[in-house]
Amino acid sequence: MIRRTLFSDLQARLGQGKALLVLGPRQVGKTTLINQVISAMGTTPGVKLEGDDPVTRALLSGAGIARLQSIVGTARWVFIDEAQRIPEVGLIAKMLVDQMPHVQVFISGSSALEINNSLQEPLTGRKFEFFLYPISWEEYEAHVGYLAAETSLEERLVLGMYPDVITRKADAREVLRQLTASFLYRDVLAITGIKKPELLERLLQALALQIGNEVSYTELAQLLGIDKATVARYIDLLEKSFLVFRLTSFSRNERNEIKHNRKIYFYDNGLRNALINNLNPWEVRSDIGALWENFLVAERRKQNAYHRREVRSYFWRTTAQQEIDYVEESSGALLAYEFKWKRLPKHRFPKSFLANYQASGTFVDRANFRTFVAPAPPAQP
Repeated sequence: MIRRTLFSDLQARLGQGKALLVLGPRQVGKTTLINQVISAMGTTPGVKLEGDDPVTRALLSGAGIARLQSIVGTARWVFIDEAQRIPEVGLIAKMLVDQMPHVQVFISGSSALEINNSLQEPLTGRKFEFFLYPISWEEYEAHVGYLAAETSLEERLVLGMYPDVITRKADAREVLRQLTASFLYRDVLAITGIKKPELLERLLQALALQIGNEVSYTELAQLLGIDKATVARYIDLLEKSFLVFRLTSFSRNERNEIKHNRKIYFYDNGLRNALINNLNPWEVRSDIGALWENFLVAERRKQNAYHRREVRSYFWRTTAQQEIDYVEESSGALLAYEFKWKRLPKHRFPKSFLANYQASGTFVDRANFRTFVAPAPPAQP
């Protein structure tokens, strides 16, 4: 199994009288991670409640403390898997935490929309919350080794970082097709109540083809034949279903800076490529720049989250078409990054940005990318 960075974080929070809530897209390994933590607890008895199981949902429907005590019995832990599928799961979790402090509660969820509605308020002050991403470069490298990871970078740009895609290499493309169908039809459509799956798929494909470019809701609305408000609502739902995330533009009121624009990225390159039905090898692709940018921004997001770096992330662009791919702000300092698959001597940073904001600028290319997406390399023997 692939060792996850969050494993130690979850272990450190055991036995503190609070639920451990792990959010993230389907199939990123939430259940596996929690099972690993439970396994490390030894032979402690426990109860697992499957949110996808209709019998479990019926059993928990309207459950009070007496029924929960009967279900839990002598268990020392309770794992509520895919909690968003269980009605009033927040109240159930609250009763477990408040009335059974000796029981460690684990919860997994695949939709921020449903989790926020049902869990966040009842569990205020009663949970530690974690977000699990697809496999990070740090985790991948630790699993396959430094050299193997380096030599398979191009493959990862195309097929992505989902656990099953990595561990079932021969079936990677079929795994991605199944994942795409699961996201679109099992989760997003079922949870949001969207009635036109073909419209949602077209929107995702349009976003997939605009990676690295600013996204105009007005242009998307015209392309899809719907209104701007519907585009905004659909993109918000896609974010809360953990398919995409956005970067906003950086501005401190310089007159020629673009304000209030956004770029949209996918959490995983493989899902993005499956959506546009292009899983061709990198050598024959015309979108290597977009793949590179999406990979780097997603990996940086994982690293910042897992290592608790307090940063804000942006891109920067002016009306004169000067642009920086990625900007991080931390403790008042600005770090600017330009992403180039192959850096050429002609590539330069916009001097106005570096001068106006006393920022440092770094190019991230194929040769030095590791310093951007992972901690320092392991010591060589």
